[in-house]
Amino acid sequence: MTTRTDAPTRREQILKEAARLFAERGFHGVGVDEIGAAVGISGPGLYRHFPGKDAMLAELLVGISGQLLTGAKRRLAEAEGVTSPGVLLDSLIEGHIDFALDDRPLITLHDRELDRLRDTDRKLVRQLQRQYVELWVEVVREVYSDLAEPSARSAVHSVFGLLNSTPHLGRPGSLPGRGATAELLHRMARGALGAAALGE
Repeated sequence: MTTRTDAPTRREQILKEAARLFAERGFHGVGVDEIGAAVGISGPGLYRHFPGKDAMLAELLVGISGQLLTGAKRRLAEAEGVTSPGVLLDSLIEGHIDFALDDRPLITLHDRELDRLRDTDRKLVRQLQRQYVELWVEVVREVYSDLAEPSARSAVHSVFGLLNSTPHLGRPGSLPGRGATAELLHRMARGALGAAALGE
């Protein structure tokens, strides 16, 4: 998930292509030569940027978890004191939808390859994810004040599952435009949270 408009660095290009290839063919189905070819350098040339495929996978999965958390904190900080809890929640949903639509290979990677990370990296991913969830839970409970904390946490996880279903929505050409898809996902996320509150 990125909002940068300047040209990506070579390192970022490598990570983007590695994510795409790993998602398409699996971590063990891709060699460094193929990743190098995708960015126009030799496979051994990749070792000037990364010690190996394991390091690429770790940076991808730890990196996106950190970016989601940092982006959510930034959205809340920018809106602090000037918007209602509902607007804050909408902003969080929009940020996650941007990730879900723009970084689909990373969702696939997380589902398939998280267990391949070293214990320390996997624990860091989980730690960042827990912080991200708790940030959402706090905002959700401000919007739906009758929703108990355990129910809010379950609802947040369910909404993440809904939003992170984008790799399974079909080929890009078979979907409505990005804007229409984002609006649909937003309505569904809000509807799911509202339904959870009705059950309390």
